[in-house]
Order: sequence, then C-alpha cells, then structure tokens
Amino acid sequence: MKSPLKNDIKYFDYNATHPPFAEILESCLASYLSGFYNPSGITRYSLNNQGKIEQTRKYFASITGGQEKQFVFSATGTEANYLLIQSLRILYPDLDSVIVSPFEHSSLYAALDSFGFSPDLIHTDKSGMINLDNLNEKLKTNPRPVICLYAGNETGVIQPAEEISKLTKEFGQLFYSDLMQGFGKINVPFGLFDGYTFSGHKIGAGMGSAVTYLPKVHPNFRIFGGGNQENDHRAGTENTFAIESFQKVSEFQNQNLEEKNKRLLTYRSKIENQLEDLGCTIISKNSKRLPNTTFLILPIEEVDFFLLGMEEKKILVSTGSSCKSRAREASKSLLYMGYTKEEALRSIRISTGYFTTEDDVNTLLIATRELIQKFK
Repeated sequence: MKSPLKNDIKYFDYNATHPPFAEILESCLASYLSGFYNPSGITRYSLNNQGKIEQTRKYFASITGGQEKQFVFSATGTEANYLLIQSLRILYPDLDSVIVSPFEHSSLYAALDSFGFSPDLIHTDKSGMINLDNLNEKLKTNPRPVICLYAGNETGVIQPAEEISKLTKEFGQLFYSDLMQGFGKINVPFGLFDGYTFSGHKIGAGMGSAVTYLPKVHPNFRIFGGGNQENDHRAGTENTFAIESFQKVSEFQNQNLEEKNKRLLTYRSKIENQLEDLGCTIISKNSKRLPNTTFLILPIEEVDFFLLGMEEKKILVSTGSSCKSRAREASKSLLYMGYTKEEALRSIRISTGYFTTEDDVNTLLIATRELIQKFK
C-alpha cells in the first residue's frame, strides 16, 4: 500500500491521526461519487446506501462479537464519547459520580461534566497502570460504573482490562472503555467491555466516522434529535463515504496486524535504546504498551526549540495528546503518575504506524541526537 506522505516528511504522530490509505479511500470515494444518494431516502438508490451502512454495522458486530443494533455511527471520536456517557445518564438518572481512570481523553472528562458526573479518579503510579486495589476499594465503598481506556494515547500503556472487568462484574457495575488507540492496532478483548468507542482516522480511514457501542438497546440513548437515523440514536445524515472507508481500512489493518506490530516493536526498541543512551527517560518502559508508542522525557529544557528544530528537519513528533499539544500544558497523565510539572513539560511522544520505515527511524534518531547535543 503506497504511503500518502511526501518523501521529505518523516511522520511520527500516528496516535494523533494515522495517514490515510489513499488507494482504499479513493476506491470508496469513487463509489460515493457514483452513488451519492441520501441513505435516509425512500428510493432504491438511497436504500442501497443504507444497505452499505448496515453491512458495515454487521462487519463491526462480527469482529467484536457485539450486537448490531448497539453500534452507532457518528462523525468524531468526541461525539462517540459523548453518546457513550449520555447512555450512563439515561441508565442512572440519579448518579452523581463514576469511577474513572486518570488517563482519559479530554473529551471523555468534558462529557462527564456535561452530563453531570464528577470523576472519582483511580490511583496510579509511574507504571502508568491503574491501581487495582484502589479500584476495588472504590467499588466496595460506593459501587458505580467504571470507565477506563484500554490503551493510553500518550503512554501507550495497556490497562488490565480482564481484572477490571472481573471487579466490575463482581459488584454488578458497567465497564466502559475508550478504544481509540487500541482498535486496529492490537487485538482488543471487546467482550470485556459493556460499552466502548473507536474512530476511523486513528487507523487511516480518514476523518468523518466514529463508533459508539452502547450497553443495550434503549430508545433514549441519543445526543441529537430531529431524525431517525442510526436506529433513532443520532439525527443527521450518515457519512456513507467515511463509514465504508472505515470498514475497508479496518479489514486491511486486521489482515496486516501481526506483521506490522512485529516491525513496529523492533522500531520501538531501537528508538528507546538509543534515546536512553542520550539521557532520555522512557515513561512506563516496563509496562505492557502499544508496540508503536514511546512517551519520553527529554534531558533538555528547550523543548519548544527542539520541536521547532525537528520540524525544520521535516520530522513530526508531538508533545502528547493532540487535543492539548498546542497549549503546551503539562500532561495531566504524567502529573497523576507522579512526575513533576517540569518533567511533564519536557515530554514528547513518538508514535509509528503502517507507513513507518527503518529509514524514517534512522533519520529521527540522527536528528534527535544532533538537537539534544545542541541544546544540552
């Protein structure tokens, strides 16, 4: 599959968005251009497009083991998270708080606030894992639903979903998870979660489609009213092009998952070994992590100049979650893990993906060495 990246760009921000698989998207775009009809219409052309949407819904049900009618397509991961939290408010109209990991995407915390829930944060440490004893204590003291993402968008740490699921079931509570960074990157144990979300652009399907898996069929699960699309869970014409692209790219990613992850794990080891030699601190190095993600603390103070220097060399990395990186705020995840604000402000994230090559990695390491030595 041909990379859409320009030859002079070395891209290491896959956790923010995966470069699109141009050949797949072009094929789906051709299908859309010749059959652009509104899927909510009554003609056979519209019904054909609705059939494509239902086929994708059936596909996601087949690979996750979920129920078709509990999958809802939306436009973005943020909207998907809002719908997931809205379902909690419908199920628990009098609940004032839920148990939440300290590693969630900002949209998840915003959704909790919007629907009147306060987050009771689970303890953690520099491993980047939630403290299961603390979770157990919170459930004993006040049983409530639990929300914990499966893989961290900054650290890449994979949380102990099986143990969390056992605890929530022991106390008769729901377990929700943001799978944005796990879906299409690793094998995900979907059956452990009562509700979850994932998004197309995180795997290379382009912007415009995300998924919420709701815990049950319920007529009042919705954010937007005014139309009966998505089994009455989301008013608004579906993005047939983005939804079809989502399925096709997901199929491609799953077919190539094992080979790709072996390659990315080799790249991660090379990156981390060499950067440690330069004085970098690899965050959660000994924890189970995504094979494509390295979160590290630079041994220099001039992080902004470092990032500018990397960009001048046409190398793109980030300071962590893309929703916060422009603000240059200290990563809340790192602060909760026990790092200082000064350390958190020196953190950067390197994330790789399908189109990453060994030449890209070598170029990254040479540039990183030059800039660290320059600013030390």
